[in-house]
Amino acid sequence: MKSDAEILRELKKASESLLVMSESDYPLEVIRWDGQVVVTPEYLCHIIGKPPASPIQEIDLDTFFQMSGIFQNVMELLKKNLAEVKVYKVGEISIPVYILGRSPEGNWLGFSTRLIQT
Repeated sequence: MKSDAEILRELKKASESLLVMSESDYPLEVIRWDGQVVVTPEYLCHIIGKPPASPIQEIDLDTFFQMSGIFQNVMELLKKNLAEVKVYKVGEISIPVYILGRSPEGNWLGFSTRLIQT
């Protein structure tokens, strides 16, 4: 079983120089949230300062990364090392995206990025 630190190092290395393309390109930034956090629409809106009624779309990992094969290694690492991997798109137009899964230590690990869709 890998530690959170090992998984985060691997995710960071796999995502170096990768950009998520939309109307603007953004990097994948590695994140770690405490395992006590309950990932709810309200929580996601709160951490980015959006109203609680902001639209949130939950999509699966394969759907989110279908845009390019360059993310294959990142997807494999997420699936291999994390459980309950989900992608959350929060809001409209300038959209924060969270790609999260539960680590063996019980914390939430993954990436944040942003999409611009007008």
